[in-house]
Order: sequence, then C-alpha cells, then structure tokens
Amino acid sequence: MDSIKLHYVVPGDDFTRAGAASGDVKRNLKTLGISPSIIRNVSIAMYEGEINMVIHAGGGVIDVEITETEIIMTLADKGPGIENVELAMSEGFSTAPDNIRSLGFGAGMGLPNIKKYTDEFSIDTKVGEGTTLNLKVYLQ
Repeated sequence: MDSIKLHYVVPGDDFTRAGAASGDVKRNLKTLGISPSIIRNVSIAMYEGEINMVIHAGGGVIDVEITETEIIMTLADKGPGIENVELAMSEGFSTAPDNIRSLGFGAGMGLPNIKKYTDEFSIDTKVGEGTTLNLKVYLQ
C-alpha cells in the first residue's frame, strides 16, 4: 500500500466544526480495515488535539500520513505556545477560561490523553510562536 496523506485546517473558536478532522480520519481508517482499537486511539488523540487548537491556539493544521506500519499525525498551530509543558501534561491542569469550561471542555485531560493513546508523542512549543505535536500510532 502506498502511504495516504491527509491535510486538515482546524478553524479557531468554532466548536461546531471541532472534531471534523478526527472524524474524517476515523472514516478513512475504517475504510482501510484498520482495527477498531487503533481507530479509537487515533480518534481520541486527534480529537483532543483539535479541541486544544480551537480553545487555545485560534486553530491550526493537521497532517496525517497512513503507512503500512503506522499512522503519523502532526498537529501544528501558531498559538501562544505552552509555557510549562510538564505542568500542562499533568492530569486536570487547564488554562481554559470559564466560558469554555461551561461548554464542557477544558478539563485538563487533552495532552495527557493524547500521550496515553499514542505510541510516540512529542511536543515542540515556543511561547509566542506556537506548538507542534508529533504523534504516532503503530498498526501492529
């Protein structure tokens, strides 16, 4: 199988469209016959990343590559960056404002869940410039 490359633009501050990219990837993986447990992991990780882009970064872009052995996801934004990655990785820590929390988002589980549901996880962030998440989920 040749690799499949997908590209998504995640609009900022639009909760009605948040999850569109992860939903499309989920449909593509189902069509390819990928196992449900892998689809679940990819969908959760991508959705959490999309929501973070909407809440914190004014949107961003997601690139996905599906190969014979892995699913590679790159989520990049030009938001404020993450001041303290270690703190941001703590379950329950959130910088989401009250109006976002009132919508049911911002519980502080985004980054911990992304790490939990991926096989490889790295954050490249610079305050004032943005954040890039590099994620992999293996197909084996």
